[in-house]
Order: sequence, then C-alpha cells, then structure tokens
Amino acid sequence: MKRRQFIQRALCATAGSALFGALSGKLSIAHAAAISEDRLLGTDYRALVCVYLYGGNDSFNMLVPRSGAPRTAYQNARGGLALPVAQTHALNPVVAPGDGGSYGFHNAMPQLAALFNRTATPSPLAIVANIGPLLYPITKAQYEAGSVPVPAQLFSHSDQSVTWHKPAADLAVRRGWGGRLADMFFATNPNQDLSMNISVDGENVFQAGDNVVPYFVGQNGAESIPFVGEESWNADRRAAFIALRDAPHGHALQRQYAAVMRRSMANGTLINSALDGAGALATVFPDTPLGQQLRMVARLMQVRGVLQMRRQIFFVGIGGFDTHDRQLEDHAAQLGELDGALAAFHAATVELGIDDAVTTFTASEFGRTTSINGDGTDHGWGGHHLVLGGAVAGRRIYGTLPNLTIEGPDDAGWGQIIPTTAVDQYAATLSRWYGVPDAQMSTVFPNLGRFASANLGFMNT
Repeated sequence: MKRRQFIQRALCATAGSALFGALSGKLSIAHAAAISEDRLLGTDYRALVCVYLYGGNDSFNMLVPRSGAPRTAYQNARGGLALPVAQTHALNPVVAPGDGGSYGFHNAMPQLAALFNRTATPSPLAIVANIGPLLYPITKAQYEAGSVPVPAQLFSHSDQSVTWHKPAADLAVRRGWGGRLADMFFATNPNQDLSMNISVDGENVFQAGDNVVPYFVGQNGAESIPFVGEESWNADRRAAFIALRDAPHGHALQRQYAAVMRRSMANGTLINSALDGAGALATVFPDTPLGQQLRMVARLMQVRGVLQMRRQIFFVGIGGFDTHDRQLEDHAAQLGELDGALAAFHAATVELGIDDAVTTFTASEFGRTTSINGDGTDHGWGGHHLVLGGAVAGRRIYGTLPNLTIEGPDDAGWGQIIPTTAVDQYAATLSRWYGVPDAQMSTVFPNLGRFASANLGFMNT
C-alpha cells in the first residue's frame, strides 16, 4: 500500500470515529489523497443541492391522483388516508400524464405547486416518478420468481439510505455519487484547501468520495473546536492548542493530523469571515430547521467568490417522514416545511443571479406502501421526487407513473411499489448537467448501461 493511500484510509477512519467527532466539532478533511485520474475541469459555477427526506417520504400523498383510473386505485388503496381532491393543488403539466389521470400536490405545498404551474416564465420545477434503487429493470413477475436480483435489505431504513446515495446499488464501499463527482471536479476550484462538498446536516454517504470528504458547517456558519474558538475569552486556550498543534511531531500520522486541524481551523476562519463580510440576503427564509439549513447554503453560495469555489455540492436534510401513524397530521407538517424552504431557496438563487447554475433535488430511502396500517403507512420501495432550478425543464412529470392498485401490476406485495426508474438514471441526469461527459458516465455509475436511458431529460443541457 502506498503511503498516501495509508494516510487517506487512516484519516477516513479517524473522521468517522467518536474521538475525532468530539474533538473537531464536525470539521472534516478535504483532499487527503491524490487527484483522481478521471478529473474534470468546469469553466463556470455549478452547484447541486441534495435535500434528503429522512424516513421514507410518502410521495403518493405528496403527488396525488385527482381523476380517472389512477384516482380510483388511489382511493381504494388508501381508504381513510386518501386526500380529497379539494385538499390538493391541481398541477397542469405541459404533457398530460400517460395514465389518463390528473394530479395535484398535497395542500401543504402551495408554493411548489405555483412554481410547477408557472407559465409567465419557464417553470423551474419537475417531478420524476417512481424512482428507487435497482440492480436491473424488473417486473412484478420477475420479482416474485426471484429471477432478477434486487438490492440487498430492501425496505430497511439504514441500508436503503446508504444504497440511495451510492453510485450503484451493489457497490460494496460506503462512497456516494456526490463524492465521485467531487473526486472528478475538485481541481476546478482555485481553493484546494476547502472541500467542494459541504454538509449542513452532518455526516452522509452521498458526499463521501475516495479523495474528497465533506466539510461540515452549522446553520450559522463554520463551527469551531469546542473551547478553543476565536472568542476573546478563549484566547489562552486557543493559543495553547495552536502551540500543541504546531509543535514538531515525530510520527507521520501526528503530522498529518496536525495538518488537518490547521486546515480545518483556517477554513473555519475563512468561511466565517466571508459570511460576516457579505450583505444580508433580501430573501426571507422560514424559521424551520430545513429553512435555516438552506439559508446557510444560499449564504455560502453568495460568498463563493471569496471562497474561490466554481463547483460545489451541498447536503441538507429534514426528518420525520417515517409515518407509521398520525400520517395525515405529521406528513402535512413535513411537506409544509419542505414547501416553504424550497421556495425560499429558489428565490434566493434568483436574487443571487445563479438560479440557472443551481439544481436542487430530493432523495429519500424509499416511498411508502399504498396500503395503510390504520392511520399510517409502511416502508415501500419506489417513490416520486422533485427537481428544482433554473436549468430544469419544468412543468413536466418524467418517468412512468405507477399503478397504485393493491396487488396490481406494480405492487411487489403489501403495497410496495416496484420502481420503474433507477436511482442511477436520476443521478446520471443530474451529473450530466453538472458536467460529466456521456463517455465518462459509466465511471461514476457502473450499472447505468443496464437501463434503457442514461438521460431522463429533465435538465436543459
């Protein structure tokens, strides 16, 4: 094993340990190893923002059938959890859904419905139907016969959260496709000390690469190491810590650890100084956890020039989607938070003049069952997702809307809907917009060639 490989693996292990987490206060390591052989250089600013919906969003009560056979199937499956048509916001896509029905957003999503339906200027919002982790395209008959393999541990929160983030559902290591993009593009950024992958929601697999790991910030900026921050009352402790950090170290790991701490502290100072020097955004964000996370993302984009960033990938998250009970009440609250935060964030990108350069997308470990367990739903498989940004070919529903009939052609059992679009295809379409050439797409998504299309068409590229 080469020395740089040993250091990289040791650092990755250290970054995931409780000791490092307690010491660093969510500071992370950037660029610990060699530049990827597949590196690419971007010439403009582009950013991806992953909004993770923890728990498995019930997208069938987010995008609701309003008429036709889809409405009948939905009502029969959902019973008392079926939203009345009057409690949905009608959507008017450019192309009518292929299943003959009409659809609407949950009534907690008025702002996203307005963005989807916008006609005065191009709509920035698209829906991608029935996405899920797949190894190959699969039918119900193949699933029941076991003749086509499926991802391991389907319907498990922890396993499918990781699977959703990985470049391939059967990849053995905990690396994400956002991390792979960073491995390819990080040389684009003049600032090579600050990771292009920034998380406002802590650790995640999505942003973990072979050569790049995310830098963690809080909702108010970079977080300092406990008890050695830059406040005046910390001066003595900080000076002692810096002296210890900068003392001669005989062991290679000690020297590397000190270098990581030096870079992390410098990055924290750089970020907070840049944020302090920036003017306030006119856009008002909701005072919710997701709203404040996305506000921080917008503020970091505002100072991208000071930070010398040309390519960035952000991660934020919102919990509470594991609606086994109280679904009508709890799901409405979660979707309302999502609606307000996403609408404000898009408005901020317009204010900053970078809406064409920022694409925001949702992810969640799985959808919910079409069947109900009383006042909730259980772990499903396929589900719908949202893509938002000035480069999105909006006001359209992409992919294939599923048949929600219990024991119907798309039901794997218990109302768990079989995906008709792979996460690989969804992620590849976003990656193509980000700058990955078609010829190199298989280096990011090794299973992509198993599916009919590598480009779902929801990005204007």
